[in-house]
Amino acid sequence: MLIHTALVIIAYLAGSLASAVLVCKALRLGDPRQGGSGNPGATNVLRLYGKTAALLTLAGDVLKGLLPVLLLRYLHAPDLVIALGGLAAFVGHLYPLFFGLRGGKGVATLIGALLGFNWLSGAAFIITWLLVALVSRYSSVAALTAALLTPLYCWLILPAAPYVTVTGVMSALLIWRHRSNMQNLLRGTETRIRPGR
Repeated sequence: MLIHTALVIIAYLAGSLASAVLVCKALRLGDPRQGGSGNPGATNVLRLYGKTAALLTLAGDVLKGLLPVLLLRYLHAPDLVIALGGLAAFVGHLYPLFFGLRGGKGVATLIGALLGFNWLSGAAFIITWLLVALVSRYSSVAALTAALLTPLYCWLILPAAPYVTVTGVMSALLIWRHRSNMQNLLRGTETRIRPGR
């Protein structure tokens, strides 16, 4: 039990590594928290610094949700511990210990955790995001729609109670983190995805 608690804490610490900040620093770019939306995530990095930095940020954010879950699965941890590991990494991204608790909105890290739980649940989120983004041209609308549907996907694909509960919590947190985007959508000031960017 003690080792499981330690691994969940490690998952939180892994999630606390802000990929956007680290990637931009490594590429000698500005701090993404100081420009654009101020969000240290792949979408803001794309707007500020282009595709290469954004793809590296996206990869880092997905991996920090995926790898702790895969480690716990490899160690044959109980489903509850695996689910909590994914949640811990996700919360670490939202409220990173190493970056003053000022984190991103969690879309990519949630995808990583879902892929670790069951690749189909992660794929369902990704496909939903892509379809809604293609139609609406809003990253935030795509994320919110996918988040709303994720607990249902998990219930259908991986109906174990710990995963359904944890994905519900993560989806609710992701929606909460997008509250400023929802306000912008209501005002008509939300930034659209620009083709070819």
